[in-house]
Amino acid sequence: MRILGIDPGIGICGFGLIEATTRAGAKALDFGAVTTTVDAPLPERLLELHDSLAQVFEETKPEVVAVEKLFFSKNVTTGIAVAEARGIVLLIAARLKLPVYEYSPNQIKLSLAGYGAATKTQIEEMVRVHLGLEKKPKPDDAADALAVAITCSFLYQNGADEKYKFSNSRKEKK
Repeated sequence: MRILGIDPGIGICGFGLIEATTRAGAKALDFGAVTTTVDAPLPERLLELHDSLAQVFEETKPEVVAVEKLFFSKNVTTGIAVAEARGIVLLIAARLKLPVYEYSPNQIKLSLAGYGAATKTQIEEMVRVHLGLEKKPKPDDAADALAVAITCSFLYQNGADEKYKFSNSRKEKK
């Protein structure tokens, strides 16, 4: 199964595509980050992000999308920008009729390192080991996106994924 992990952000948005063959087996097919022009007005940055991510989706042809859940700590402004980037990801996935699964940072850390408060360095190393990479994926946003995809593969292959599936409150018409 081809899983596209996304670490949403307005300035830098990480992506990572894996091929999950078993719960314990996956390989990295592609990863990287898309960026937007820092001094551009927000609507233009959102359009840049949309167009770049739409191209990533088109080129990688995922079967499933896994995205990091929004986590607010102290900086609400950053959280709003991340929410806007998540909206772009969800829109593209919906247009392509792809299932979307979302995971909190703690769920990702727990799934990869067995510890919900694992450090960024520990998670990057677990991504490297799990995918059999020679070195840690760069940039950090790509490593985070791969971690989201790996988490999805663990839970999806284990049958525990439905509670993490993005829910749509609109009822299907019969």
